[in-house]
Amino acid sequence: MLSWLAEQKIAEAMRQGEFDNLPGEGKPLTIEDLSGVPEELRMAYKVMKNAGYVPEEIQLSQDLVRLDDLIAACGDGPELWALQRKRSEQQLRFNMLADQRGLQHNAAFRQYEGVIRERLE
Repeated sequence: MLSWLAEQKIAEAMRQGEFDNLPGEGKPLTIEDLSGVPEELRMAYKVMKNAGYVPEEIQLSQDLVRLDDLIAACGDGPELWALQRKRSEQQLRFNMLADQRGLQHNAAFRQYEGVIRERLE
């Protein structure tokens, strides 16, 4: 009964042109890969993302990548040392957060991080 009612409302809205000229009309949908997010957390993740909230571990991992790029582009000297120190602090915070939240895949990544980085370079 509920699905029939929904179909009727959609059909009525289509007849009235409420779906005409919507942003992105005629363009393919962008499908997000949420395979890394546990199924029971996907809806909450989407709500937070749509509200502009980024979980701290995601922000930290983005910061680590950015710092790695800055370190790779930086010459020797005080600036390099400051970036390396900041990266170490961010990595420590990320590791502590991962341990607190029980993110086991991070422990495995940390164990093989050097090997992975060598292969990507």
